[in-house]
This record gives sequence, structure tokens and C-alpha cells, in this order.
Amino acid sequence: RPPKKFLLRNPENGDFNQYWYSQNTIEWMVKEIEAQSKRAAFLSTPSVFFSLSDTDLIANSKVFDFDKKFEKTNPEAFVFYDYKHPEDIPAELHGTFDYVIVDPPFIVREVWELYTQAIKILLKAEGGKMLCSTIMENKAMMDELLQVHPVAFLPSIPNLVYQYNFYANYESEGLTEKNPEIP
Repeated sequence: RPPKKFLLRNPENGDFNQYWYSQNTIEWMVKEIEAQSKRAAFLSTPSVFFSLSDTDLIANSKVFDFDKKFEKTNPEAFVFYDYKHPEDIPAELHGTFDYVIVDPPFIVREVWELYTQAIKILLKAEGGKMLCSTIMENKAMMDELLQVHPVAFLPSIPNLVYQYNFYANYESEGLTEKNPEIP
């Protein structure tokens, strides 16, 4: 399930503010998540979920997205997710994930506050890891809301005009790598 296949089959959808990571960034994310997680929640990150190669992780994880076309690809893993209503996340999924990956369609505080609610609903109480994607200007807000810090690896999102950063609440060798796509 390489990223190239996902990227070829799923054109970006501006109506949903979908802008995909580059193939290299998705490959890095998959490697990092597969090394750090047994059960992950992919919030608004279908490109990463559908590029996983670890079959156990795929079977144990869920992709939360507003775009219902992804339900057809893996109905067991798909959870319809409207970020405006984190309270609608099914109760049986509360506190069951050891890792949450988040890339909201908007970078403003009001949206991040709603995603923060979803993350806190989904993540296990102890030791849960987060990987979030937003701009560097949101550093103080990300620290305040989620106690996450910027990491060295910068994502490439070819069709966005500004540079994003990844933020995490844990340390790993993968997070210290540099993305060769970003000067």
C-alpha cells in the first residue's frame, strides 16, 4: 500500500481542504507511526492511514475523516468524523488509542480546540503519543493545548503555499531526521 498508489487514486479536494503530503513525507510518517504504535487514530490523515504496510496496525487502527469516499476503501477502519462535533466520536473508541495523528483542514485556534477535544477523547490516559501538523506560528498555542513541541522533520505538502511543522509529545530518532525535500 505505497503512498504513490494513494496519491494517484485520490486527487486533492479543495472543497474539503485536502492537500496531501508528498510521497516522501507520507513514507516517513508511516515509518514513524509503525515504529511507535500498536493502535493509532488517524484524524484527517487518510493519505497516511491508506499507506500503512503493517497489517496488525491497519487492523487495529481507525481513520477519522469527513470525506465518506474513504469508507469504501476500508469500511471497518473508517469512522465518519466532523471535527465540529468531537462529542460524536463513538464511545467504544474513547481512550483506546496509543497514538493519534492529526492534520486539521484549518490552522486556526477554534479548529485546534475542537481537535484537542477529539485527541483527548481518543488517546489512552497514560503514555499516549501525538503527531500533529500545523504552522510554526502556532507553536505557543500547540504547547498550551496539547503540550506538543516542534520536531526536526518538516513535512512537504506540495500544493500548500506555506511551510508546516510537525509537533509531537514524545522523543524518537525519527523525529530528529531532516526532510531532504525541505531546504
